[in-house]
Amino acid sequence: MPTDVAIAGCFELKPGRYPEFSAHDMYREVVKRALLHWKLKPSDVDGLLSAPSGMTAGATDALSHEKLVAELGLRIPFSETISAGGATFTIMVLRAAAAIRDGLANSVLCVGTGKFVKQGGGGGETTARMSSEPDYEMPYGPFIPALYGLIASQFMAERGATSEDLARVAVSARKWALRNPMALMHEKGPLTVEQVLASPIIADPFHYLDCSVPTDGGGAVLVTRADIAERLTPQPAYVLGYGEFHGHASLSEGGPRLIETGATVTGPDAFRRAGLSHKDIDFVQLYDAFSATPLLLLENLGFCEPGTAGKFVQSGATDPGGSLPMNTGGGLLSFGHTGESSGMSVLLEGVRQVMNEGGVNQLEKADTALVHVYGGMMYEHATIILGRRP
Repeated sequence: MPTDVAIAGCFELKPGRYPEFSAHDMYREVVKRALLHWKLKPSDVDGLLSAPSGMTAGATDALSHEKLVAELGLRIPFSETISAGGATFTIMVLRAAAAIRDGLANSVLCVGTGKFVKQGGGGGETTARMSSEPDYEMPYGPFIPALYGLIASQFMAERGATSEDLARVAVSARKWALRNPMALMHEKGPLTVEQVLASPIIADPFHYLDCSVPTDGGGAVLVTRADIAERLTPQPAYVLGYGEFHGHASLSEGGPRLIETGATVTGPDAFRRAGLSHKDIDFVQLYDAFSATPLLLLENLGFCEPGTAGKFVQSGATDPGGSLPMNTGGGLLSFGHTGESSGMSVLLEGVRQVMNEGGVNQLEKADTALVHVYGGMMYEHATIILGRRP
């Protein structure tokens, strides 16, 4: 398996509200704190990747990388702004790895932040327009939970998943959040299936507690040549395998098989490139904007046979102490959905565990992680397998 590229550092803001920062201020703050945390200077970086800032705040800046490069006083050969929704940040790692392997850069800073529009501020329409077909979907007034509800409803109808199964995903996420002091829901107490099902319906089949928690946040990873990573940290997270897929731009363009996502392509590609199989994976981080998506992804990625993911989660397999720990930081459901940087949060928890930086929430066995994120209405997918040197 390849071990020539590794993640040498990870940093994340605690999720919350940051009214004192504009969208770009959040970028400045993350970069400043990350470099201080890693004890590096801007000149130690010769590549930089960012996402458009301000997307979920309704004021998109598509050239955030140019501003950051200028503000850091850099003159570097490799820098881009990448936009693929929640998949953006794992794709950043793939682009950084390719640049390093091609000799374009040695150390690439990958950064992302997010700010959510507050309730009543037009956030629902803003995010719906980002993910909906303008002629055939927007005139009907879609909103994100309702669009995901269509995917979840097909999954439940065809695979036999129940509302109790969806609720159990949220319960599992909360179990992990109670172990993670960084999580937004860390002090909210345990959750039960009955509590999830008793919470208000947002969009069938989702109850309020089936939905991720919007918050501000952001973070960064430093992708480097393996020899550099080994000088910077005692335990790098090596990039072992990856897969990437881009499909339709809206649900109405996706065809009738909403539950067969790009994960059916990216998962096998990642395993093939890593030279690993499912039994080699110690834990998974699966993008969980809503409670149904981890169930769907467990099946699409091959960890569960079709129709068995609900039973698998109900068994406790994804909980602390289970056979396949999942979303070990609390997931977007309980750690917090950090705006357009939510995919970074999913990636960072996988990186932290492999790098043995999980603190009180560190897993006993975290040699190999699979991280899967997607963008938009599940139409852009990226899978990455991270691990320690064998």
